[in-house]
Amino acid sequence: MKMKFGAIVVDGRGKIGGHVASKNRGGAYLRTKVTPSNPQTSFQAAVRNRLTNFSQSWRGITQNERNAWNSAVSNFTKTDIFGDIKQPSGINLFIKLNSNLDQVQVAALTLPPLPADVPAVISVQAQADQTGQALDVAYGPSPVPADTAFIVEVTAQVSPGRNFLKNEFRVLTFADAAAVTPALLGADYVTRFGALIAGQKIGVRIQPINKITGQKGQALSTSLIVAA
Repeated sequence: MKMKFGAIVVDGRGKIGGHVASKNRGGAYLRTKVTPSNPQTSFQAAVRNRLTNFSQSWRGITQNERNAWNSAVSNFTKTDIFGDIKQPSGINLFIKLNSNLDQVQVAALTLPPLPADVPAVISVQAQADQTGQALDVAYGPSPVPADTAFIVEVTAQVSPGRNFLKNEFRVLTFADAAAVTPALLGADYVTRFGALIAGQKIGVRIQPINKITGQKGQALSTSLIVAA
């Protein structure tokens, strides 16, 4: 649970007891904590293995390399949910950037990079249909800029009346540098989530990654209703 104190608590994020504090356009709110199912899928295992592998890799690099990562953290500060400036530890930075690179099949870094720009995703559109079992995703810019990859995340099919999809996105694939749209992802989607059903909603999100540094840029998302 994260809290920001004033005369009394003025903001909060995270879990406390059986509740979760968060914030949306309507302001701060507190909801009942729901424990999601943990189906132990191969995709979950891959994520856990990636984190474990890079934690072990940290111990395998030289002390000079670890010192370099520890010294580089000031270059990778970020603003947290309260607007405060935070910086990672050396090991966290090492794991984060290398995990990002691993998602787009780029070899791990042993020395920290200098921060660089991450090209922005400026548009994302998607359509799907049950008849052809097709999911087509168009993004901009197209082609994907040099030294960049676009990670494509999607949700399972949900009720069309559902709007909050933020926690439902899962990595489906990525578009490498020079790839052009539309990306034809129907077969990949069906393999991962099952047959497309008319009238159901799917969320699609595109997140850019700098393939040199491992930095992620701002994601852009959309949603669609599967056509008949």
